[in-house]
Amino acid sequence: MNIAVLALQGAFIEHIQMLKSLGVDTTEIRKKSDFNQNFDGLILSGGESTVMGKLLHDLDLFEDMKIAIEGGLPVFGTCAGLILLAKNIDNQSKNHLATMDVTVQRNAFGRQCASFSTTHPFHGQQIEMRFIRGPYISDVKTNVTILSEYQGKIVAVRQGNQLGVAFHPELTKDTTVHNYFLDMIKSSHVAAES
Repeated sequence: MNIAVLALQGAFIEHIQMLKSLGVDTTEIRKKSDFNQNFDGLILSGGESTVMGKLLHDLDLFEDMKIAIEGGLPVFGTCAGLILLAKNIDNQSKNHLATMDVTVQRNAFGRQCASFSTTHPFHGQQIEMRFIRGPYISDVKTNVTILSEYQGKIVAVRQGNQLGVAFHPELTKDTTVHNYFLDMIKSSHVAAES
């Protein structure tokens, strides 16, 4: 299995390290030609969503990525990556890839100095969640499955081939969320073959 990681800005190295610890090959997406390689899924890391959205346009990656996700490419967005996927962003008229039927509230858990870690359930399993200027999901459509809520706020969701979390699993040693994404990809391969 080979997973592409958007490597423009943010915590992409930590995702690559976690995938390698799980025995998964990775491809770094830094330019348009990188996106033409063969890979099974895509990770959009945490970082600064506005910067990443601008770079996707500047590097002519935006349309190819949007079309691939809408065509069924499994994608996993963490923090800023979740914001890139969201169809709506509270208090912001401009969205980015807009492939996931959710509304997000940016920086909802406070500034950088208010960052924190907690242990909380994700899809029925207790995991460490690290929030750094994290968003939360304020609204979901009926086709979106809620995987985790923290203090009444939605922090993890799945919609078909898309997984979005408001926290940074790549900054912990817990591989649960990455394994969940890899299982999504394996399931999509089985469905495609049957």
